[in-house]
Amino acid sequence: MLELTKNLLKNKWNVSDKIIHLAEISEKETLQTRLKVKEAGAYNQLKVLTAMKENSVSEYHLGGTTGYGFHDDGRDTLDKVFAQVFGAEKALVRLQFVSGTHALSSVLFGNLRPGDKWLSVVGTPYDTMIPVINGGKEWKGSLKEWGIDYSQTELKEDHSFDFDAIFDTLKEKIKLVYIQRSLGYTWRPSITLSEMEKVIKFIKEISPETIVMVDNCYGEFAETIEPTEIGADITGGSLIKNAGGGIAPAGGYITGKAELVENAAIYLTSPGIGRDEGATLGMNRLMYQGLFAAPLAVSSAMEGAIWASHILFSLGFEVMPEPNGIRTDIIQGIKFGLPEKMKAFCKGIQNSSPVDSSASPEPVDMPGYRDPIIMAGGTFIQGSSIELSCDGPLRPPYSAYLQGGLSFWHVQFGVMNALSYMEKLKMLP
Repeated sequence: MLELTKNLLKNKWNVSDKIIHLAEISEKETLQTRLKVKEAGAYNQLKVLTAMKENSVSEYHLGGTTGYGFHDDGRDTLDKVFAQVFGAEKALVRLQFVSGTHALSSVLFGNLRPGDKWLSVVGTPYDTMIPVINGGKEWKGSLKEWGIDYSQTELKEDHSFDFDAIFDTLKEKIKLVYIQRSLGYTWRPSITLSEMEKVIKFIKEISPETIVMVDNCYGEFAETIEPTEIGADITGGSLIKNAGGGIAPAGGYITGKAELVENAAIYLTSPGIGRDEGATLGMNRLMYQGLFAAPLAVSSAMEGAIWASHILFSLGFEVMPEPNGIRTDIIQGIKFGLPEKMKAFCKGIQNSSPVDSSASPEPVDMPGYRDPIIMAGGTFIQGSSIELSCDGPLRPPYSAYLQGGLSFWHVQFGVMNALSYMEKLKMLP
């Protein structure tokens, strides 16, 4: 670290010599692990560039349409680029998806019918999927209301798939199996694609007609392949996470088998319209540019997560994954044990943001979540998880989830500042 950088951290940010020293140690000791991430990022960059080149992306594709959005060749070509990058038959990339949950919900409602049964093989999905599954008194319009039954098998104690339980449940004629790649707000490693490939093969051998769906949020470009390249039938995610590269202003995507994607498109719009409408409002350029930037953004975020895991682990925090652990998404879990520590760390991340750095995040009730959520992140795009942010539910054991960072340096400065906040409050060892 340059002396100029250290001086600025000390004089303007009040970061102590101790934290700077630990940061430098962590940077050196994670170098080889981070280089492997860079190598994967380079391949993914070439993969995206190849898809854009082979689909003849041209300047006129970067414009957009209004109204119904008929004949939007830029939008339709972007679908083809996404499909090639993800190794899928078809893709649906739309601004009209308001979140990753919306994209995943469209897949489920588009491909399940009353009387169908579906199964999660990773335990309870991410909090925002709960209203989609069974709603309850708080939320209307769930799959359960339409007579679509849900069940789940838990991961084993070592976080591996419970193949025996999956085998037993598949006897019930399961229409769709759901795999959440990321840890979400749980405390487990993210699912590697090698592990995922084994369970997909297992499912298909028992029940070839069962649809395998993957929630790919936070996982895009974390490895050199995507779920639809290893047997998943359909997958989806958000453009304000990995796949939008911190540039796409909104939206989501679905990729997979053509019929399944078309069914989801019908649910996004309406029967008779499907994928044929959806104005892009001049945003095509940002979505193309975001996809092009995504491999670098994901690589930077993963490098930052590796480094953050090391420095936090060295200070005695329980982290998931650990510094040398296998990771297949951009999320770094940190267990604080006490709400005060969790809040202090999040406030330090917020204070390190380029936007709204003076704000002080507090836990609040949010749509789709069961517990109050604290969210730190002054991002250029509201809710962007590929930009540096940190959030989590205010419930024991008070774990927060650090993610994103469009540059490795921003992750470093943000975490150093957050640790400084905790140090001043005597919350560090």
